[in-house]
Amino acid sequence: MDILFGLALSAHLGFGDGYNQIHPHARLENNSFVAGTYYNSEEKVSVYAGIEIEKERWGYEFGLVSGYGDGEIIPFIRSTYNISDKINLFITPGYETKNNKKSLGIVIGVEAWSF
Repeated sequence: MDILFGLALSAHLGFGDGYNQIHPHARLENNSFVAGTYYNSEEKVSVYAGIEIEKERWGYEFGLVSGYGDGEIIPFIRSTYNISDKINLFITPGYETKNNKKSLGIVIGVEAWSF
């Protein structure tokens, strides 16, 4: 079991302005199980749990996350690419609802971990 502390920087493509781009993060990894907490794009604390599948430098995660919108629990999926043992690139789909209009987009970023 590993406990990791990290920081992610993100860009929100296809969304409106005003999203947080700096995400402190704490994470627990145990075999393929992952869980953690981070400061999300809506400037709220999110908690998540899921499964990670790794194949060479690529990682695929899916699970449930809280802290978006009105606080409901929603599914998440994301893909990572390991640049090194401590630095990943990531991409994940997302959506926003503003003025009763839903927009799809993607969030891309880089995350660095200290062990």
